[in-house]
Amino acid sequence: MLENFTGLDVREDADTLHEECGVFGIWAPDRDVARLTCFALRALQHRGQESAGIAVGNGSTVLVRKDLGLVAEVFSDYDLGAMPGKLAVGHVRYGTSGARSWEAAQPHLSTIDDVIIALAHNGTLVNSDHLRAELDRVGVRFRSNTDSEVAAKLIGFFTGHEHRIIKGIRHTMNLIEGGYAMALARENALYAFRDPHGIRPLVLGELPAREDGTGAGWVVASETCAFDIVGARFVREIEPGEIIRISEDGLVSEPGTQARATHNCIFEEVYFSRPDSIVDGSSVYSMRYNMGRQLAREAPVDADLVIGVPDSGLPPAEGFAAELGLKFGEGLIKNRYVARTFIQPTQEMRQMGVRLKLNALRDNVEGKRIVMVDDSIVRGTTSKQIVRMLKDAGAKEVHVRINCPEVKWPCFYGIDTDVQAQLISATKNVEEVCQFIEADSLAFLSLEGLESCVPKVGWCKACYNGEYPVEVPPAFAAGKFVEGFKPVSLYPPTDGATRSIDEELQVEVQ
Repeated sequence: MLENFTGLDVREDADTLHEECGVFGIWAPDRDVARLTCFALRALQHRGQESAGIAVGNGSTVLVRKDLGLVAEVFSDYDLGAMPGKLAVGHVRYGTSGARSWEAAQPHLSTIDDVIIALAHNGTLVNSDHLRAELDRVGVRFRSNTDSEVAAKLIGFFTGHEHRIIKGIRHTMNLIEGGYAMALARENALYAFRDPHGIRPLVLGELPAREDGTGAGWVVASETCAFDIVGARFVREIEPGEIIRISEDGLVSEPGTQARATHNCIFEEVYFSRPDSIVDGSSVYSMRYNMGRQLAREAPVDADLVIGVPDSGLPPAEGFAAELGLKFGEGLIKNRYVARTFIQPTQEMRQMGVRLKLNALRDNVEGKRIVMVDDSIVRGTTSKQIVRMLKDAGAKEVHVRINCPEVKWPCFYGIDTDVQAQLISATKNVEEVCQFIEADSLAFLSLEGLESCVPKVGWCKACYNGEYPVEVPPAFAAGKFVEGFKPVSLYPPTDGATRSIDEELQVEVQ
């Protein structure tokens, strides 16, 4: 493990939505699991750029390497070569819970007598404060203030009492509330499990054997794009409330906690997932393309050129142009080498804002009426800067089209918008937002239109309509809502949401 990294990070993209992280797990005793995990984390790098980590189980112990930074910065060839093993879990993080520090980087470790476990978590637990207090009461100590470490310590605590990790996971799933997808490594087994609503994504894949019959294995990941890079075949989604255990005994599926109505995060399809990932048999690219077509039907505009804001705005921009028979082209160039920087921010840098990442292509936009398609508007400042940039480059008109509804409500399940006042659409109507971003016109895709472009499964749409599948405790939500907004809890909390550790110990699990 590395010493704590003390660099300062400047978030030039504070006006965009971020998910907490991406997870990956692999069981493949005849393969280089550390390197394969590193490759997979590179494929998932878009899900988190603050820190990266890999834990490897080698049959006798668990080795961990993690630090702040991108995957390519954290792991050297020497590091990966020094981590042989049968299985591994990996993690990339964008923090929504806890400080940005080495301790907050994942996987998180917990010990059970002489057994070490390492946990990688995507999501947010809404009752972590209650559970942290319970663990503190029984003498469990923490190294970070993340909800992910709370989950790791809970599993360790209950396993110490039950003497079986599967029981420790079940007890933990009985207590934790929120959206989560987790992968856990011990020295000789890999576990993966998902929240009972399936809010955060988790998929299962299979590694084919080599020609000599070796190398077969299993993988789990936040997205299928991680399977492609390691040569795995998608098998299925891990079901809400399910636990997968993979070891020398093979793959075993067991119930973890009772599944509830499915509520996958719909923003995965709008923004978070890579376009080449597959969800319920459809590519994310095709869904976004269709969002653009539907948006064109709902809010057409006469223009000379349709452009997308890289990267997630490109497929819907293509669809928008195709539906109206307009020209689709490139109008914004993205600098991919300034995603993060470890220097002290200055006023000059703040004023540069989005220009650190994007630049208008004058040759294509000068003198033209432009339709600019983007995935969302959060605070509005980024959209405003891009509109100004295009007009500075000579665009006659800039019409903004957004391939999702207005984001009006905070998210508590793994997206970094848990304060409603941050969201411009919570306090301004469409016309007022249009004036703020200085566009010639503005339109959002309707919620019904968005749902028509994604698979017919249950979706969490709380950020659009304020209907939350997991009730948010008042203490957790205090001060998070704008006056006059009253969220709706679709389901009551589970029986274990406020249960004490002592009470949970009395619950019998298989």
